[in-house]
Amino acid sequence: MSEAASIEKKEKKSWFKGLKAEFKKIIWPDKKSVARQTTTVVIISVILGILIKFIDMLVQYGFSFIF
Repeated sequence: MSEAASIEKKEKKSWFKGLKAEFKKIIWPDKKSVARQTTTVVIISVILGILIKFIDMLVQYGFSFIF
């Protein structure tokens, strides 16, 4: 049983070493890029929200006109 446990520990240790190596390969974006992309996402989300609300109001008006 202890042999299986030591093999499992070695596998976990190897997995974490691989994970650490992969994290070193990541190219993290700079603050300016993150801020620009976040601003873009927020603006597009607000615009789409307004567009969806406008379409919803048109559909409601159409249904109230018909019924």
